[in-house]
Amino acid sequence: MNIWQAAAELIQQVHAGALATVARARGSTPVPAGTKMLVGAEGRLIGSVGGGCVEADVIGAALDAQAQRRPTLLTHHLNADLAGDLGLSCGGTVDIFIEPLLHDPQYLRVLEMAAMADSGLVRTATEWTNGPVKTFEPLKSERAGTVAATLTRDGRFMEERLSPAPRVFVFGAGHVGAAIARAAAAAGFRVVIIDDRQEYADPARFGDGIAVLASDIDAALARYPLTSADAVVIATRGHRNDALILERVATSAAGYVGLLGSRRKKIVVSKGLRAAGIPAKSLQRVRVPIGLPIGAVTPEEIAVSVVAELIGWRRGED
Repeated sequence: MNIWQAAAELIQQVHAGALATVARARGSTPVPAGTKMLVGAEGRLIGSVGGGCVEADVIGAALDAQAQRRPTLLTHHLNADLAGDLGLSCGGTVDIFIEPLLHDPQYLRVLEMAAMADSGLVRTATEWTNGPVKTFEPLKSERAGTVAATLTRDGRFMEERLSPAPRVFVFGAGHVGAAIARAAAAAGFRVVIIDDRQEYADPARFGDGIAVLASDIDAALARYPLTSADAVVIATRGHRNDALILERVATSAAGYVGLLGSRRKKIVVSKGLRAAGIPAKSLQRVRVPIGLPIGAVTPEEIAVSVVAELIGWRRGED
C-alpha cells in the first residue's frame, strides 16, 4: 500500500499516528534514506526502518511524538555490538525523522499530493512551533534525484525527492509472464503486461496495480515509448513472437531487455535478427536466459528469479 495514502487515511480515521522516515544514512545501514514506517497507537502498521532495537526505539519515539504532537529526530550509531545484532557490518549511522500525524488540512493535503504524484519534492520542517510545516512541489521526473531523502545543511528541513518506480513491460501473459508481472508489481515496479490474445490480456486475471494491454508490439510501443528507466521482459508463446518483439526493442532506449529461454534460444533468435539487419551490439545486451540461477522450475519460481535480477538492475547491482 502507498504509505503516504495510508498515513492520510489514518489521520482521517483516527486522528492519530506517526510517520518515521530515514532522513539520512551513512555507512553500512539496514535501509537506505527515504525508507518509511507508519506507526499507529499500538505500534508499527506499514513499512520498516531497520528492525531490531533501532525499530523498537523508533516506535517508542513515535508514540511519544503522537502524545506531544511534535516531531523528533533520532540518530542511531550502529556500533559493533548493535550492528552485529542487526546482521550488519559496523560503522553506519542513520538519522530518522519522526513526525506525528496531525489533522491539519494543509498537512493532510501534502500527504495526499505525495500519494498521487509520480515525482515531486516534499519538504518537512524538523521543528514545529505553530503546527506542522510540510510542503509539496511538483518536479519533472528527470529532475528527481537518486537520494530519496536528506537533511538540509542547517538541519531545519528534511527533503524527500519522489521519483517514479521503473516500469517493467512483460510481453506475454501466459502462466510465466503473468507470474513475473505479479511478482514485479509486488516488488514495487510499475508493471504493464502485453499480449495480442484478448483472452490472456484480461485485466480480471491481474491485480489493480498492473496495467494490461491487448495489443501487438507496434501499437504497444506507440502507446508506451521506451526509456532508459524501463525494463522489457519477453516471455511469449514461441520463438517467432519473441523474435518479432526483440527486433523492435533490442535497439530501443530500454535499460533492461531480457528474453525468457535458453542460451541456445538466444543463438537461434539472434541469428535471424542479425540477418534482418539488427546490429550485433544491440543483440549482445539482451539477457538470455534471464533470472538468477536458482534452479527455478515452476512459473512462480521463475518469476522470483527474474524479479530478483530486475531488482539488482534497479539498484545498480547488476
